[in-house]
Amino acid sequence: MTKITFVQSDGERIETEGQTGSTVMETAIMNGIPGIVAECGGACACATCHVYVDDAWTETVGGPSMMEEDMLDFAFDVKATSRLSCQIKVKDALDGLVVHVPRRQG
Repeated sequence: MTKITFVQSDGERIETEGQTGSTVMETAIMNGIPGIVAECGGACACATCHVYVDDAWTETVGGPSMMEEDMLDFAFDVKATSRLSCQIKVKDALDGLVVHVPRRQG
């Protein structure tokens, strides 16, 4: 299992474990993470699973695809570290990943 920490906008840290091959969004939903709505169920067709990848993890996680960038246009407060959590696959290399949940979703 891969440890993933979700940091809420108020600073609360919620530590979870994700299954290899699932997504960060699926991990959030399975663990009831507030602020991750995931209206499209992971189809990269909305921006309601928007997260900010912690600076220490941006290189390891990598950047968004062109399709994901298009969907991020619908998110609020997009930053250089913005990603859709449905597009981040859980893998061993992400053990310890930290993502920040925006104050609101698009």
